[in-house]
Amino acid sequence: VNVRLRKLEGTGRPATGAVAGGNGNGHNRATGETPAAPRTRSTTTRRPGRSDDRGPAAGSLNPRNTFETFVVGSNNQMAHAAAMAVAQAPAQAYNPLFLYGDTGLGKTHLMHAIGHAILRANPDARVAYLSTEKFTNEFIQALQENALTRFRQRYRHVDILLIDDVQFLAGKERIQEEFFHTFNDLFESGKQIVLTSDRRASEIQKLESRLVSRFEWGLPADIQAPDLETRFAILRTKAQQLNCSLPEPILSFIAQHITKNIRRLEGALLKVSSYSALTNKPIDLPTVERLLHDVLMEQAQNVLTIETIQKRVADHYQIRHSDMTSKRRPNNIAIPRQIAMYLARTLTKHSLQEIGDAFGGRDHGTVIHACKAVDNMMEQDSSTRGSVEFLKAQLSK
Repeated sequence: VNVRLRKLEGTGRPATGAVAGGNGNGHNRATGETPAAPRTRSTTTRRPGRSDDRGPAAGSLNPRNTFETFVVGSNNQMAHAAAMAVAQAPAQAYNPLFLYGDTGLGKTHLMHAIGHAILRANPDARVAYLSTEKFTNEFIQALQENALTRFRQRYRHVDILLIDDVQFLAGKERIQEEFFHTFNDLFESGKQIVLTSDRRASEIQKLESRLVSRFEWGLPADIQAPDLETRFAILRTKAQQLNCSLPEPILSFIAQHITKNIRRLEGALLKVSSYSALTNKPIDLPTVERLLHDVLMEQAQNVLTIETIQKRVADHYQIRHSDMTSKRRPNNIAIPRQIAMYLARTLTKHSLQEIGDAFGGRDHGTVIHACKAVDNMMEQDSSTRGSVEFLKAQLSK
């Protein structure tokens, strides 16, 4: 991808990106019709550094975040396939594409990869990538400077809009109003929208229902924490990129001990490989343990306990923590208690009897029954499934 420095209109700051006209073909959900092809725009070469009224070069796409460098595993297979489909057929496959999952699992990587792939296939595509925070700040600045028309031209006249961390729209009524109309304009013009969040749209509190429904129009695709095999593959790929050669037992040790965050996983590898390169000394396991002592200690301190699960579930369902161990059985208490047992069974290594003991001395059969009941509820009720997945994601941080 050719990246040019270009001055952003209205900001006075240089930014990287690629900007030009695109074909904008797509289907109009509101009318069922395919929109007419947009007018042909001038392709005259512009000098770097000059403002360009054809659209924003908003944010920057990390050149390392491509599909080629993304490691696919069982945790992200669906999200990767959906992102590939969007890149190959913008606004025709899944629109919007809503990628969600915990921090540091690759959502932004996939979003950047979509942008790179589209620009590679069509260098004239008008691609805008920015965070929700940047969208918010630019909107506020436009209000203060009486420049809303210019702001709207920037983000409602692109072919691809990539917005990171839409959970930060929560509670911002004026920003949600603006984003609602931006979304509608782009969608009805057959333009592709890609969004990321740390949770399902339906789990974002204080997000207007009309936005929730639009975010779910296309395909919500989640990304989970990588399993051991995928973590090992990520480390091998990253080691090749860094041109460093570490023994497989070292890579295996890192993969086994850093389990929930790909950024931390890659950061640990970088620290170990840098030490090896700077000292010109061979790396052994005791050295790795010493280098990663702080990270490993933090992981150990964050070991999930049954009590933590009980408190988090109780807070979510607005009941008392003591209800988790009581004999009370009304549905508003019994169901959260069963969900807490299910999460304890899923997220910890405690035995059935240990879990039962932690829930007021219940036997292992009660725990088995609770887990089966929650499985059934998740199959039959999307709201329960969403709540359980949200709690699981929060507890896995």
